[in-house]
Amino acid sequence: MDLAVLAGILSTGLFAMSYLPMLVKAARTKDLSSYSLGNIAITNVGNAVHSLYVFSLPLGPIWFLHTFYLVASALMLIWFLRYRRAWERGRAPIAAQSEPRIRVASTS
Repeated sequence: MDLAVLAGILSTGLFAMSYLPMLVKAARTKDLSSYSLGNIAITNVGNAVHSLYVFSLPLGPIWFLHTFYLVASALMLIWFLRYRRAWERGRAPIAAQSEPRIRVASTS
């Protein structure tokens, strides 16, 4: 294995690991309000077009990284559209609802 392939494998792992906290948080909280539909949609279109280039290359680490990005951006788009509908209907998804807050009256 040459140095370029080793670097590709290492960087693929690092890039995928850097994305995982965002995906886990989005799946756990169902709160994607800090993301814009435009950005997520353009990311998906860009990934689809970039696939024409990536999958024309010989099989290598870039295929795995790009496939990960394809799946991650598609998940974010699906979740964004799904959970946005719940917010628009006036109810947050179950995982995003906060605990009721108890107010303590002041005695002064």
